[in-house]
Amino acid sequence: MGSWVHNSFCVARILGLLLLVGFVPNNGGASEEASCDLFTGRWVLDENYPIYNPSSCPFIEREFSCQKNGRPDHFYTQYRWQPHDCDLARFDGVDFLERFREKSIMFVGDSLSRNQWQSLTCMLHSAVPNANYNVTRVDDVSIFTFTDYGLKVMLDRNVYLVDVVREKIGRVLKLDSIVGGKLWKEIDMLIFNTWHWWNRRGPSQPWDYVEVGGRVSKDIDRMVAFEKALMTWGGWVDSNIDPAKTKVFFQGISPSHYNGSQWDEPKARSCVGQKEPLLGSTYPGGLPPALSVLKNALSKITKPVTLLDVTNLSLLRKDGHPSIYGLGGTTAMDCSHWCLCGVPDTWNEILYNFIL
Repeated sequence: MGSWVHNSFCVARILGLLLLVGFVPNNGGASEEASCDLFTGRWVLDENYPIYNPSSCPFIEREFSCQKNGRPDHFYTQYRWQPHDCDLARFDGVDFLERFREKSIMFVGDSLSRNQWQSLTCMLHSAVPNANYNVTRVDDVSIFTFTDYGLKVMLDRNVYLVDVVREKIGRVLKLDSIVGGKLWKEIDMLIFNTWHWWNRRGPSQPWDYVEVGGRVSKDIDRMVAFEKALMTWGGWVDSNIDPAKTKVFFQGISPSHYNGSQWDEPKARSCVGQKEPLLGSTYPGGLPPALSVLKNALSKITKPVTLLDVTNLSLLRKDGHPSIYGLGGTTAMDCSHWCLCGVPDTWNEILYNFIL
């Protein structure tokens, strides 16, 4: 027994020396890195950001083009997301383009998907500013093609994911139907999103009736409707996605900032004039209930779907919205969308880290 203990001690000592000089991989460190939560961290100023100059991205839509619309401060463009337990790899546009050469990417969702789609096209364009590209539109699908790489980065405007069908009685939101999913097949990477339209009422509500389980009604609880639509979408993923062909992501709930009490600034009635993020890692107002509904729905999908859990990190960025420097100017306060360059660039940087 004494000899066994002596030999074990020697082996352990040798392994320790080898680890010290780098000959044996430290699996404990690798495990810690693999388990790092990319979504828990803080915002830090970094002089190496932003990733691109907004003036060098000629196709940013006016509603996201805050500097061109007259926003005078620029610090909001220079914050980098720093996870607590690891570092994000900086976005490498050339590497991204090579990885997706002759492939297709599609964002599916509302204007927050358009925000992220525009961000990614700017990030890629800035990496290869002399590369050829073209932008086309077919019905509700916008197609940005990097022709030198054969890469298509597309946006399908589909605010509910499930179908809205015009019938004799009017426009019907069909929570059990997802015919629109035919556009999503054979895509190499899909990034879905829906939430901001679920509480719309009045003239901006794009449906007159809602149907679920064969029953048509004038309205139902909107959170229940949101959940049922997510379950229908999850069923589509399980029935149609081949994980060997397609990576599937879901953009988390992108937050708005219209009530300063939620970030302990009760005199602020909107995001206007906000010039810096919240310090720390926790949003005083808590997380929106829709996020729990989304996470529950995702947990029931059997095919792999990665949640881009951007809610908390975006909640900390009360400074990142267009406010009066968006599409409507001073007459339409925008504390829902995000300036470009800005917060959606971080969403895409995290997306890039997931594909490395």
